[in-house]
Amino acid sequence: MISRVTHQTVQRSTLANLQLNLGKMADLQNQMSSGKKVNVPSDDPAAASDMLRLRSEQRVSSQYARNAGDAGSWLQTVDTAITSSTAALRKVRDLTIQGGNGALGPSSLNALADEIESLRDTMLSNANTTYVGRSVFAGTSDTGVAFDASYAWTGTGASVERRVSSTTTVRVDGDGQAVYGSGNASVFALVDRIVTTLRAGQDPTGEIGAIDTRLDAMLSELASVGARHKNVLTTQQTLAAQEVETKSRLADIEDVDLATIILDLQSQEVAYKGALGAAAKVLQPTLLDFLR
Repeated sequence: MISRVTHQTVQRSTLANLQLNLGKMADLQNQMSSGKKVNVPSDDPAAASDMLRLRSEQRVSSQYARNAGDAGSWLQTVDTAITSSTAALRKVRDLTIQGGNGALGPSSLNALADEIESLRDTMLSNANTTYVGRSVFAGTSDTGVAFDASYAWTGTGASVERRVSSTTTVRVDGDGQAVYGSGNASVFALVDRIVTTLRAGQDPTGEIGAIDTRLDAMLSELASVGARHKNVLTTQQTLAAQEVETKSRLADIEDVDLATIILDLQSQEVAYKGALGAAAKVLQPTLLDFLR
C-alpha cells in the first residue's frame, strides 16, 4: 500500500527541517559570539559537571594562594624586623667591647651609652612591628604592642597560622619572647644594664656573653622564619602552576575552536540556503491558489 503524500505533509516536513537548520545555526552563532561550547548545562551535561568541579577546585586554589600571599607578607615583615634587630645588637656588642677600653674618659663613655640607648630603641621598635594592625611578635594577642614600657612580653602562646593547602598550615608570626626575651631577661634590659655600667665609668664587657646568647636566639628564630618563608614561596609557585593547569583544562572543555566554528557555521548556512531552495521547488502553488 502506497502512503498518500499530501501538500500539507510536505509543507510540515519542510518547515520542520528548516526549523532544525535554523536551530543549528543559532547554536553555532551563540557559540561563536560567546566563545564557549557550553553556555547552559543542557548543552553538554557531562562537560558542565566537569566545569563545576574544576571551578570549585579553582576557587579553593585561589583562596590558598591568597593565604600564601598573606603568609609571605607576614614572614617578610618578621624577617626584616629580626634582621634589623640582629644588626643593632651586633653594633651594641661592638660598642660594649669599645667601652671596655680603660683609656676612654667619661664623655666618651657617655657618648657610647647614648648610641647604645638609640640602638635599644631601634630594637624595641622592631619588636613592636605590626602588619595590617597586628603585632607580628605577639601571637594572637590584640594588645597592640608585643612589649610594654617595662619590656614585658604581652603576647600569647597561640601562634598565627595560615592554611596554604588542604594538608599544610604555616606559622607566620615570630616568637617575640624567644627573640627578645621578656622583662629583666629581655635584650632591652640587658642593654639598659650596659648603659648604666658605661655611665658609671665601669667596664661593660662582662655582658658580652649575655649579648652572644641573645644573638644566638635571634639567629635561631631568623633561620626558622627563613625556612617557613621558603616553604611559602615554594607553595606559591605550586599554586600558580595549578592555577594555570586548571585554566587550561577548563579552556579545553568549554572554549570553542573559532576556526572550526566559523567553518561549521558557513557549512550550515549553505545547507540552510539549499533547504530554502528545495522548499521553494517543492511547495509550488496549489489549485486553490489559482481559484482565489
